[in-house]
Amino acid sequence: MTSTAERPTAPRNSGASRAEHTTLNEQFRRWLADYAQAQQRLQRCDEVMSQLRGRLEVGRKLTRDEMNER
Repeated sequence: MTSTAERPTAPRNSGASRAEHTTLNEQFRRWLADYAQAQQRLQRCDEVMSQLRGRLEVGRKLTRDEMNER
């Protein structure tokens, strides 16, 4: 896999990588892993919420906004 960065962006990113004692490639790998797992985390959250639905009591009627919060 090949990635590219615009010239003004690359120096800023490599400076950040240096500050964190990693390479730009390592930073990209970390980002890619987080990006790939985001959908799995969201799906797991939805599964847990479905399992809990109807099993918890909050002691009052929730507002629409509270019901739709994640």
